[in-house]
Amino acid sequence: MLSGMWHAAAPAFADHLWQSTMVAGVAGLLTFVLRTNSARLRYSIWFAASLKFLVPFSLLISLGGAFSWRTAPSSASPGIYSMEVLSQPFTKSLPLAAPLRAPSTTSAILVRLLPLLPWVWLAGFLVVLSVWMVRWFRVSAMIRQATLLSEGREFTALGRLGHLTRSLPPLTLRLSGSSLEPGVFGIFRPALLWPRSISNHLEDDHLEAVIAHELVHVRRRDNLAAALHMLVEAIFWFHPFVWWIGLRLIDERERACDEAVLELGSRPRTYAESILKVCEFCLSSPLTCVSGVTGADLKKRMVHIMTDHVVRKLNLSRKLLLWACACLVIVLPIAYGLLAVTPSRAESSVGSVPKFASVTIKPHPAGNDGLATTKMMMKIVGIGEEKDNSGFMATNVSLHALIQNAYRVQETQLTGEPEWMKTDRYDINATVDASFADQVRGLNEKQRELIGQQMLQQLLADYFKLSLHQESRDLPAYELVAAEGGVKLQNGGKLGMITMNIGEISAKGAPMQILVAQLSRRLGRTVMDKTGLTGNYDFTLRWTPDAEELGRVRAAMSPQKLVDDQPTTPTDSAPPLITAVQEQLGLKLQPQVERVPVIVVDHAEQPTN
Repeated sequence: MLSGMWHAAAPAFADHLWQSTMVAGVAGLLTFVLRTNSARLRYSIWFAASLKFLVPFSLLISLGGAFSWRTAPSSASPGIYSMEVLSQPFTKSLPLAAPLRAPSTTSAILVRLLPLLPWVWLAGFLVVLSVWMVRWFRVSAMIRQATLLSEGREFTALGRLGHLTRSLPPLTLRLSGSSLEPGVFGIFRPALLWPRSISNHLEDDHLEAVIAHELVHVRRRDNLAAALHMLVEAIFWFHPFVWWIGLRLIDERERACDEAVLELGSRPRTYAESILKVCEFCLSSPLTCVSGVTGADLKKRMVHIMTDHVVRKLNLSRKLLLWACACLVIVLPIAYGLLAVTPSRAESSVGSVPKFASVTIKPHPAGNDGLATTKMMMKIVGIGEEKDNSGFMATNVSLHALIQNAYRVQETQLTGEPEWMKTDRYDINATVDASFADQVRGLNEKQRELIGQQMLQQLLADYFKLSLHQESRDLPAYELVAAEGGVKLQNGGKLGMITMNIGEISAKGAPMQILVAQLSRRLGRTVMDKTGLTGNYDFTLRWTPDAEELGRVRAAMSPQKLVDDQPTTPTDSAPPLITAVQEQLGLKLQPQVERVPVIVVDHAEQPTN
């Protein structure tokens, strides 16, 4: 299950990583520009960069899409072909699959390593989480063993400074026998763990400065922010920028507390001495979510405390810079979602793409003369080009075949469909209105082909209530490559006709996509074109079907009696299909396991038209 989730989420996860890395880089530049301003401001910038790892841009885009007022055109790969097929009943339509690129050796190795990555991530996540849990329970045990303090110098100083956390949950003071530095433990019920031995080394002013530092941590809710970043570090433990952000957060957090304590009236020298004495006699906190007093670069903190008493305020230019960055990171993705929603279902509107003005869908007559004819033809023409001849026509086609044609997928790349989508046949006649030629005038052939494909997708959504989504799955497949003896295909002219029978394919002017799709249907596997051939070809392929192929043919045929009336093998003795492809076409089918895009049907209805 984890591997399957990883395969589905890997591309989006990779996008999220580089986007979050980019935001972290921008945060670094911003904090450098604002290095003379308050540490509180720089801390906020680093904390926002940390939270970005938990909030992908796609979530903000989806938020904008939820309030969008229009939808974007459906995406589709180009390549509509006019076609007419005469065949036996098992030839439903001529599915055209876009050729897939052959992965390089390095890419193939990476693809095979992908299933291991989620397990490596899980191991790292558990290790980081376990280390922190051990440290948390260790500090928690110290808290339980500590004595609740209700009198003494420490309690009196805490009472004098209580106004700093007046609107927050009350802070309890616990006296510990450990050598751990003074620190605030807990988020919702904070407790100040105070080492018994340190009070003997601190004068009243020193003691009050240390307690003021810890109360500022509580007021700022630094433990909660640190816990959130620890979650980021656990999830993205492999990302060096995450740990770098963690160090920057600690630096700016402590400097922000130092600035706040000095603003409260503590003398710089006294405050610096109190921090140095704590460092001399105590150990630092093992957890960033237990806010202490000795964190960050001690030397830089001392210099900052003793010299930088006045913090520069933001001028107008720096305020505008911050607003611009905030808009880029937050407002821009939401605005993009408002203006450009990518639909995931076939019923989504195709926007500016024209629709058929008139559509007639009728069940195909049950009776026939013994020769089943399946036809599909799409024409998109402009002014002066076969005027009034645009539209879509189909005879004796199933919804299964229409989806293959509309979305350019092979037989094995379509799943989740009910049985009636394969067995029920329809005759379709879709026409356009008089203004259609004006709309497509000036478009090139590929653009018109794309429009035709989108119009067919919209027809399926409107009249068959079709909804679907795409997934990627590891499937048994074949790679079609050139054989050692060379390709034996004959160059053909423009796109012509292809005729198919049991154990035979004959084509005139057929592109490789057609051959690949038909081989996929007969082999029951996805076939990926790695030949690099881009023209149209003439060929005749004869072979002897095996039992599995005949079973697929019989399952697809309607009516059943036609199967029994036809011969199950060619008239001459022919080799198996894989051998015939190599001997007669000069091509070779190599078995592989490939990551293949798959169309999953979510819903469809029989048309009422």
